[in-house]
Amino acid sequence: MDGEGGSSGLAKSAAVKLSEMGERTKQLGTAMRDPHQQRRIILVIVCVALLLDNMLYMVIVPIIPDYLADLELEQSEHVHVVMHSNTSANSTSQDKSNKDNLDIQIGILFASKAILQLLVNPLSGTFIDRVGYDIPLLIGLTVMFVSTCIFAFGENYATLFMARSLQGLGSAFADTSGIAMIADKYTEEGERSRALGIALAFISFGSLVAPPFGGVLYEFVGKRVPFIVLACICLADGLMLLTVIKPFSNRTRENMPVGTPIYRLMIDPYIAVVAGALTVCNIPLAFLEPTIANWMETTMHSSQWEMGLTWLPAFFPHVLGVYITVKLAAQHPNLQWFYGAVGMVIIGASSCTVPACKTFGQLIAPLCGICFGIALVDTALLPTLAFLVDVRHVSVYGSVYAIADISYSVAYAMGPIVAGQIVHSLGFVQLNLGMGLVNVLYAPALLLLRNVCQMKPSYSERDNLLDEAPQGLYDTIKMEERRAKKKGYSSAGNCLSVDENGFDPFRAQRSLSEESSGPECT
Repeated sequence: MDGEGGSSGLAKSAAVKLSEMGERTKQLGTAMRDPHQQRRIILVIVCVALLLDNMLYMVIVPIIPDYLADLELEQSEHVHVVMHSNTSANSTSQDKSNKDNLDIQIGILFASKAILQLLVNPLSGTFIDRVGYDIPLLIGLTVMFVSTCIFAFGENYATLFMARSLQGLGSAFADTSGIAMIADKYTEEGERSRALGIALAFISFGSLVAPPFGGVLYEFVGKRVPFIVLACICLADGLMLLTVIKPFSNRTRENMPVGTPIYRLMIDPYIAVVAGALTVCNIPLAFLEPTIANWMETTMHSSQWEMGLTWLPAFFPHVLGVYITVKLAAQHPNLQWFYGAVGMVIIGASSCTVPACKTFGQLIAPLCGICFGIALVDTALLPTLAFLVDVRHVSVYGSVYAIADISYSVAYAMGPIVAGQIVHSLGFVQLNLGMGLVNVLYAPALLLLRNVCQMKPSYSERDNLLDEAPQGLYDTIKMEERRAKKKGYSSAGNCLSVDENGFDPFRAQRSLSEESSGPECT
């Protein structure tokens, strides 16, 4: 009897647990159907993807030079012959030639990701506009997973080069679709700036924590472990994407509007100014990463741990810059261009002071200044790209964020190849002064964006055109249907004239000055 009672008790407890699990699953399903909960989960998925991509980009910095040097040494030992005493000079010159060749190989390997990303982005942006954001993000994560596994087990230069290039292909899809998905899901300007700021913080964390992460694991457990860890995280993120978004079961993409072609976005003067600023502000970081370690070793006699931790302290001012810009943008959204210009001036001043540093402690300050300035520029201008597309083109964001990714890729493709040549030809001081001067001189170009805020609808275009809560990309379909019925409607709230591409602030200023008694936008 006792046995029967015990078994029946166990059965009851198991049934209770199963019912609780079913209830939790049902609650999770209900939460997933809530747009606000779903977009938070999507933000987490995108942030993890961006974190992974930037960790994969930077984790090889402490690993590859040493690993390739060991491979070079092993190969030279296999073909080594007994050297005669009179060939010592030839041996010395051969060693120097091998070192120069190794530096070139490292530079090409580092740049290959950004170069392929630069080439693929125009195609990936158009593809994202046509099929939506979820499938390209899944493609990107899959390619990144494969490239990371190849990196873990690759044992020669050709294999590592292929893995690095594959990572650029994955990044062209994952980065662009991820940022575009955030801009699509967070439609209100304040929320969009905050969400993109969180994504930028993950990008910064991935870039700055990856070198010490990779260096420590490589030192103690070997080359494969850092990449295996990152591959597992990538796999988990992909599975979460499949579970949450279910990209292959989403049929609404069949009714998606056609986005503005990427070539038309590229010739938009406002988008071109933003893209130029994103390239210029990232040049100091992209050019210093492959050159600063050698400079520290020759001028400061820095230790390996100091060179490995060079950029880690800069993570904190970068996050601070993101936080400050998000708060300021919420209070004064019409000054986004000013925050970007201030960031470029800070980057320029900090870059110019780098060569004056004599100790590791002194060097931390200008590097923190560079990352703080980059945070101001990125956080202010990335939401501006989405806003420009909203008011001047069609609210589909794949191509415009492909342009942003191209801007970053230009800087990081040139950095590993061009920076070393400039240091060799002109010197490290001239490199930093040139980068600082370019940033300071470009900052006034952002004045072109000072009237962008006037393109904003009177309160919210969605409040005027939609009855439902905003749903991102698919609002555009409904807007187009309503606009077809209201041919004469101005998206600026009947305040100012709108041309076929959107609102022209310069023409608006002239019309306002001529008709000062006309209606004003609020």
